[in-house]
Amino acid sequence: MSVNRYFFDTRLSEPQGQSCASCHNPQHAYAHKDVSVSPGATPRLLGKRNAPSLSYSSLTPAWHFNNEDETWIGGFFVDGRALTLEEQALGPLLDPLEMALPSKVILAQRIKSGPYAKVLESLYGTELWQDSDNVATLIAKSLVAFQSSDSFTPRFTSKYDAYLRGKTQLTPQETRGLQLYEAEDKGNCAACHQSQIGENGEWPLFTDFSYDNLGLPKNPELAFLKASVEHNPLGENFVDRGLADNPNILDSLAQLGKFKVPTLRNITVTGPYMHNSLFSDLTEAVEFYNSRDIEEKWSTPEIAENVNKDELGDLKLTSQEVEDIVVFLGTLTDGWSQ
Repeated sequence: MSVNRYFFDTRLSEPQGQSCASCHNPQHAYAHKDVSVSPGATPRLLGKRNAPSLSYSSLTPAWHFNNEDETWIGGFFVDGRALTLEEQALGPLLDPLEMALPSKVILAQRIKSGPYAKVLESLYGTELWQDSDNVATLIAKSLVAFQSSDSFTPRFTSKYDAYLRGKTQLTPQETRGLQLYEAEDKGNCAACHQSQIGENGEWPLFTDFSYDNLGLPKNPELAFLKASVEHNPLGENFVDRGLADNPNILDSLAQLGKFKVPTLRNITVTGPYMHNSLFSDLTEAVEFYNSRDIEEKWSTPEIAENVNKDELGDLKLTSQEVEDIVVFLGTLTDGWSQ
């Protein structure tokens, strides 16, 4: 049985009609392009965060604290609250604002009544259905196996990967963008979004999987701010605390406003950008990094504590240099062919 059936099964929501692929579209690097926050199985219900790309999620390192950099590393979801990919895979199925299955019991019932029940019984026996937790675990493992497989997505197939392999050359503008991207005294993007092959031959993932407070303003257009009291008791006063609300940490005050550094692979096909979808345009997102601290057009940070003031905010990039970086980012889209 192909494990991808679960990922595309629209029966695994309440009401039925939504699958994992509804918010993580294979055509857009398993993100939800041009949608600020994906609607749930009940369309009027929306969460508070943008659906991130899943293309490289299976390569996330184990959750840990890096003492040298004094930052948390790894974990799943943008706040790292899921320690394993299995835990992340089950989360949306049972989240009331997403696929909204009431329980693992209902999940097991949907699987039992589905077209692949007999296959599962042949593998695990009919007694399988007596333990809904076990069924949920099997589904999670199958989803993880699919997301970790070569059939999930064509990883490391961008123009930049071809360039690193010596199979093609970057254009002059793409080359300028790469130089600016890596220059410590200019864009300095590679400080968190590494771009070179590692010491042991690891292909660059364009993220160090750390957590950072970029000083993002609140997104006043976020639908969650107007959600019912049942789902958002704070209304317009809601503030997304990010890593600070992760149950796996002990230093919440030091983590206020921090979110996981995303991969920049496939970035041009996975907008809008930032956890709260503040920017619909990639150039605007890069310009925010460039001029956050010197341009009045940027509102004050939603969370002022722990803002990174060392690596962004006043990069002194010209408009042409911002454009060059954006053009370079376009070389990170998988599926490139010459």
